[in-house]
Amino acid sequence: MIVEARRPNHPPKPTLCFTSSDLEDVVPHEDYLVVLSVLIVRRKVHRVLIDQGSSADVMFWLTFNNLQLSPDQLKSYDGCLFGFVGDQVEVRGHVELRTIFSNGTSARTINIKYIVVNAISTYNFLLGRPSLNRLGVMSSMRHMKIKLSSLDGGVFTIKSDQKMARKCYKGSLKSIRGMHSINTQSLFRRESQRRSYKLKLLAKGDLNLLVRSRKKK
Repeated sequence: MIVEARRPNHPPKPTLCFTSSDLEDVVPHEDYLVVLSVLIVRRKVHRVLIDQGSSADVMFWLTFNNLQLSPDQLKSYDGCLFGFVGDQVEVRGHVELRTIFSNGTSARTINIKYIVVNAISTYNFLLGRPSLNRLGVMSSMRHMKIKLSSLDGGVFTIKSDQKMARKCYKGSLKSIRGMHSINTQSLFRRESQRRSYKLKLLAKGDLNLLVRSRKKK
């Protein structure tokens, strides 16, 4: 006698997709990112970037302090994170927080491990692939929305705050320009100091010091 094993009766997963109707409330744009608000530690936190290119969920140190979290909640983190320009970012540790995604009628709640970094940003959080994959989020910059399945098997949509997205985007550009300006000025300053030092050595006729300084490079 052959007995067939019963398969668990899982409800079919809902289909996540965007249609032309999702564009009706969107102001035409070219490069604004999806920026949401979420509930964390019973507070509504704005300026949360949906970043599918990030391999981590990130909280910035200023946000950590503004939420009045205790440094005792931080756990050590052994990995490294690198910023937009390739520079290593200082990691203060990681903290796990209950995070609620809601559109007012439907909601999903998960615990997210945020890596806390000491860096300047126009955003409070970056939600990367770890949390987005766990939620099964579909994101669209064109439609300025995310879609995810609800607990009852349906689909609900969370809209991006397009005004805030525009503000954050412009702020990020200013930060990048500022970083570039600082790097350029520091390089120019070091080069000027190096040339001034060479001229002083030549003026003193101390060619041996000049040769030794070149060998050190």
